[in-house]
Amino acid sequence: MSESSFTAMVVTETAPKSFNRAIVTRSVADLPPGELLIKVHYSSLNFKDALSACGKPGVTKNYPHTPGIDAAGEVASCSDGRFKVGEKVIVTGYDLGMNTAGGYGQYIRVPSAWAVPLPKGLSLKESMIIGTAGFTAGLSVYKMQNNGVQPDDGDILVTGATGGVGSIAVDVLARAGYKVVAVTGKTAEHDYLKQLGAAEVIDRETMMNGSDRPMMKERWAGVIDVVGGDMLAAALKSTRYGGTATCCGLVGSPDLPVNVFPFILRGVSLLGIDSVQCPVEPRLKVWEKLAGDWKPQHLEATVNEVTLNGLEQPIADILAGKSRGRTLVNLQG
Repeated sequence: MSESSFTAMVVTETAPKSFNRAIVTRSVADLPPGELLIKVHYSSLNFKDALSACGKPGVTKNYPHTPGIDAAGEVASCSDGRFKVGEKVIVTGYDLGMNTAGGYGQYIRVPSAWAVPLPKGLSLKESMIIGTAGFTAGLSVYKMQNNGVQPDDGDILVTGATGGVGSIAVDVLARAGYKVVAVTGKTAEHDYLKQLGAAEVIDRETMMNGSDRPMMKERWAGVIDVVGGDMLAAALKSTRYGGTATCCGLVGSPDLPVNVFPFILRGVSLLGIDSVQCPVEPRLKVWEKLAGDWKPQHLEATVNEVTLNGLEQPIADILAGKSRGRTLVNLQG
């Protein structure tokens, strides 16, 4: 195969609301406009990717399409001079893999402003084990810490802890010196979470006990929530005075059935986390932290590595809520 063609996953709408995905050969010339052409070495699987790969509404509007909201690789060309040929870069967020052909292709072409240099301390592989999920976890910790929550302040709750965001959040928080309490509905994964650094693991029933009341007993100095819905409501009701909760997901529900009491009686802060349009300055700072002081210590324990041809089962698992940790996609393997 020449440098002008490459392998990619392409999802096609074969009939209204009926989609097919296949691994095909594409042409570099058919990629969308942009200053930066990247030879992709690794991508990863996120919930958005699974939705896009199945034609689920809300992520991708136009098909045929190549999913993959993450990509890491080497610069093949850069028309505006921002990056040098051969320089290693990361692209996460923006429109990549949504309506712009994404990281499930061996080449992507994007605006150069979407890319950040691979920070020292991370390999391309490690950067995609982290990926959007890990970057979101890091951004959550970054914002929580900047809002005043320090390791000595008390327990930090991580919901949905066995997923991609949750797993890396547990690892990063433990690395940063926080005492982590992980909540999961998967009893078989308690040892896994303790291996990542959780000081305590609780089940959903324990977490939700008393959540029907207007307020719950104070416990959490901070919360990293990826679930939303009743779980986030219970977490807010049990956050300590002056504590901070971050919200980045809705796997439980997009609705938030909570009253104002945590906010007006305990001064609790709820911070929204968006990794897609995150400005360049905090984006660079979080990646530097993830490559340095906050670098997850158990990346290999969280990852399942596959090629494009091996994505079928991981896609089904993440949509069914059965995934654990991160799925790394090797584009050159």
